[in-house]
Amino acid sequence: MPSSPARYSRSLDWVTIGIYALMVGLGWLNVYAASYSPDAPAGFAGQSFQELMANNWFKQIVWIGTAVVLMVILVVVDYKAYDTFAYVFYAVVVLLLLVTLFIARPIAGSRSWLELGPVRLQPAEFAKFATALAVSRFMAGINLRHQNWRDQAVLAGMTLLPPLLIIASNETGQALVFGAFLLAYFREGMSPLILIILAAAGVILILALLIPKLWLIGGITLILGGVFLVNSRVMRHHLPLALSVWAVVVGMVFGVDFFFNQVLQPHQRKRIEVLINPSADPLGVGWNVTQSKIAIGSGGLMGKGFLEGTQTKFDFVPEQSTDFIFCTVGEEWGWMGSIVVIILFMALLMRLVYVAERQKSVFGRTYGYCVASIFFFHFAVNVGMTIGLAPVVGIPLPLFSYGGSSLWSFTILLFIMLAIDAYRKQDLVR
Repeated sequence: MPSSPARYSRSLDWVTIGIYALMVGLGWLNVYAASYSPDAPAGFAGQSFQELMANNWFKQIVWIGTAVVLMVILVVVDYKAYDTFAYVFYAVVVLLLLVTLFIARPIAGSRSWLELGPVRLQPAEFAKFATALAVSRFMAGINLRHQNWRDQAVLAGMTLLPPLLIIASNETGQALVFGAFLLAYFREGMSPLILIILAAAGVILILALLIPKLWLIGGITLILGGVFLVNSRVMRHHLPLALSVWAVVVGMVFGVDFFFNQVLQPHQRKRIEVLINPSADPLGVGWNVTQSKIAIGSGGLMGKGFLEGTQTKFDFVPEQSTDFIFCTVGEEWGWMGSIVVIILFMALLMRLVYVAERQKSVFGRTYGYCVASIFFFHFAVNVGMTIGLAPVVGIPLPLFSYGGSSLWSFTILLFIMLAIDAYRKQDLVR
């Protein structure tokens, strides 16, 4: 069907677009505050373009302008192209990740940036939307609830390949985001037992770092024994299973030390130690989180006011315009401002789920849930690490953090979804 401006005006989800625009605007204000210096010239007055480009706040304006152009292109393109070329997008991004491993120069210990003249792009950011499209296309042709192990293995391989390449470039935080796809798979019929097992494994790993192993094994033994002794018939028929589960859990408990000391890199071990004990390295790895919590706490109820944050103004928090942008919100806008930002994210997430649920195709619905899951993971982990509830893994706050790759990535994720949604009445139920 031929497109027209009137068609887009009627079909696009303007509520989501409005939330997006508001968040990008607020994000820019906080990037400006995080990069503001009382000694530097304010605004545009008396500065050449080259001088302006030295400021993160001005470069973010450029990125926002290019994002506006990008979003227009995304909704004008025929929505069927995202389904038809999903595997092509995926293959291109995987190739970019491979190329990045060999030609990118190390930056802060990571080979994850491609430099194209004055522009730096991070392929790991774009791997998220490409993987979301590819797995959505694949799942549109299968029924995950009743599918054989081969199809499930293909789906797992498609999901795991990009994060494995990202880990190889020493960018673990971006790789962890791909775990969010499990939430979309759960919506499409994946057994909840997988989520339960993964959650239980995470809890056990954390407890193994906090509790003496013999006490932990004793407690787990009592719990498993109680579960299987509730019914003698269950115990008789499932004793081998109970013993197998117990053996695996015990192996995990004693394997924590090997994983922690031999698999994790020194800086990753330090981050976990600081999460467990914030005073473990207050002047080293723990400095960012300590200063971030001071900044957020000093904001009080209403904040110190725009450009009045002392922690922000005097650069106490490293990476404040990117990974730790939320502490700028907390210091200058206070508890009330932080709550407003959290409410905005919750509104966006609920809207994304609503839009995903009203899709008439499996492809559209799965992609919608992938988008919602990725936004949720970034939001929860980023805010969590700024207040000391999650390890510092270096992922941005969607639409708020400074950076072109991040803004482009989330814009692409969101507006592909809106383009698919605009034509949902034409989709056939698969």
